[in-house]
Amino acid sequence: MEEEGSQQPQLVLAEKLFLLRQPVQDIDKVRYKEDVFTHIKENEMVPLYETLVADSVLDLDRALLDFMRAKIEDELTKLDEKIADAEENLGESEVREAHLAKSLFFIRIMDKEKALEHLKITETKTVAVGQKMDLVFYTLQLGFFDMDFDLVSKSIDKAKNLFEEGGDWERKNRLKVYEGLYCMSTRNFKKAAKLFLDSISTFTTCELFPYDTFIFYTVLTSIISLDRVSLKQKVVDAPEILTVIGKIPYLSEFLNSLYDCQYKSFFSAFAGLTEQIKLDRYLHPHFRYYMREVRTVVYSQFLESYKSVTIEAMAKAFGVTEDFIDVELSRFIAAGKLHCKIDKVEGVLETNRPDAKNALYQATIKQGDFLLNRIQKLSRVIDL
Repeated sequence: MEEEGSQQPQLVLAEKLFLLRQPVQDIDKVRYKEDVFTHIKENEMVPLYETLVADSVLDLDRALLDFMRAKIEDELTKLDEKIADAEENLGESEVREAHLAKSLFFIRIMDKEKALEHLKITETKTVAVGQKMDLVFYTLQLGFFDMDFDLVSKSIDKAKNLFEEGGDWERKNRLKVYEGLYCMSTRNFKKAAKLFLDSISTFTTCELFPYDTFIFYTVLTSIISLDRVSLKQKVVDAPEILTVIGKIPYLSEFLNSLYDCQYKSFFSAFAGLTEQIKLDRYLHPHFRYYMREVRTVVYSQFLESYKSVTIEAMAKAFGVTEDFIDVELSRFIAAGKLHCKIDKVEGVLETNRPDAKNALYQATIKQGDFLLNRIQKLSRVIDL
């Protein structure tokens, strides 16, 4: 399907299809369109071609469509002959390989329905847990192609059940990256960060994305998920991250300026990263949410050092206007994201961080009330 150590071609295609639909420069749009068309033509991707023509993304070339259909028919005839020959003359292993070849063919032409159907048939011919896991990885790649998160979620659960029967560490580590990508794509950034960090020294999942992209996702998810101590130990000082982070524009400054409390530099790097985040197909749906979460982290970190601070001083620290800070913080305070209040007369921010013991006490009271209500309901049922 793909060369070892390279990204799965269909996932590269999915990125270009995503970018083709984004407000990018015309020259880039032309290039993406050419790349998509070339990939479809080289791999006889008739189902996808028909969809893109219907969506007016590509123009219909009737001769090309007929040519691709004829090639698919010819290839399927050969694959079916190999399956028949293996079933009649060869062993179980050869029968499985023949069925797998047909499954991979349907993946190559992006006929998702038939690919899933034949992966199931191949599974019935498969005994080894490792080989069954490989079939699940193919299914996961199909799910990530068109963001079918229901298929991805079910496949991850299936893989975990398979691991209860056995399975090697290399595949278990690969599954963590798949699950991390699923969590990040469904806005569970905290779990995504944990899974990515667990996989950082054993990463071999290049079929999903290159290592640089993996580090990009790891840093972004960690910044809004970890406390300062954990961020320092697991990310800022991590050798695996240090070797790569400089290759990714703005990322090193983004991470280190946050940890070093260099807020003006942080905002500058943050602005530089926004386009990368917005044009990432997994992060794009969560762009606004992520931007809010990052600002919550950085504002909270700044305010933690003070009982009170002037709006002027905070604006100066971030390299923005006082009006910007006023409007920005008012939104975050109203949403319950920041524990402070603004004294507009004095031009001062006063922090009112909740006391930890008091918060625990309130939570205990709340849980106690809930438990009493459940007991009362239960007693009424028993009395009946």
